[in-house]
Amino acid sequence: MRWFFDHGVMPLYTPIGGSWLNMAESVQRIIVRRALSGQHPKDAQQVIDWLEQTVAGWNADPTPFVWNGKRRRRRERARLRRLGGSAAAVVKGYSIASC
Repeated sequence: MRWFFDHGVMPLYTPIGGSWLNMAESVQRIIVRRALSGQHPKDAQQVIDWLEQTVAGWNADPTPFVWNGKRRRRRERARLRRLGGSAAAVVKGYSIASC
């Protein structure tokens, strides 16, 4: 443990399970994709700077979270397409079986 602190690394306990971890990883993946997309950093400091700039820009104009947004509608359309059959199998976006 002493080695970590001597080298400027602060070890933190993080549980290996839990929904908060899934959410944190999702946000991290978005930030990394936005910051590093198509870029080729020359050193670690450049990566850190890009990530900080991306987070600052995102915080200045955050993407709103929308319940039942586009992604849910896409999944619903895909589910309905998997039901297959003729056009008579779908009435106003619902299968006949669920009416």
